[in-house]
Order: sequence, then structure tokens, then C-alpha cells
Amino acid sequence: MSKDQTIGALLLAAGVLGILFYAYLVFLTEYALLVLKLTGFIAVGGVLGILAWIGYTLATTPPPKPIEDIEKEIEQELKKEEESKTSTSQ
Repeated sequence: MSKDQTIGALLLAAGVLGILFYAYLVFLTEYALLVLKLTGFIAVGGVLGILAWIGYTLATTPPPKPIEDIEKEIEQELKKEEESKTSTSQ
């Protein structure tokens, strides 16, 4: 069995055990309501946290240069390279 297969088997076992433990907490203990509340809070909080992070990134990142400006810069660099090539070859 390769290392990847071993890791895969361990992940599979951990996932199945996690599902069984979660089912036990939800259906067979008096903490079911608390477990469901925590699960919902973590899920919603995670999604809203990602949404907030995306919003922060968009709000704090400067807009990119227009393509026209980038094309002009590239043209200027190419002209400089051509001029330096012709001046060094003379």
C-alpha cells in the first residue's frame, strides 16, 4: 500500500468516525440542540467570514491600470530595447 493510499484510508476512517460521532451527539445525547446551534453558527459564520474577507480585499485593493496604459508601457520598453540594440551594434 502506497503512502497516498494509507493517507486516503486514514482520511476515510476519520470521516466515517466523525459522521458517527456527530450522529451520536445529535441523536443520542441531551446536547443535540447545542450541537446543532454550534454547527449552524460555525457554518454561517464561516461563509459570512469569507464574504467579509472578499469585501475587505475588494475595498482595499487599488484598481488595476487600464490596458491602454500597459500597452503604452510595453511599447516604450520595446522601443528602448531596440534603441539600445542599435546603439550597441554601431
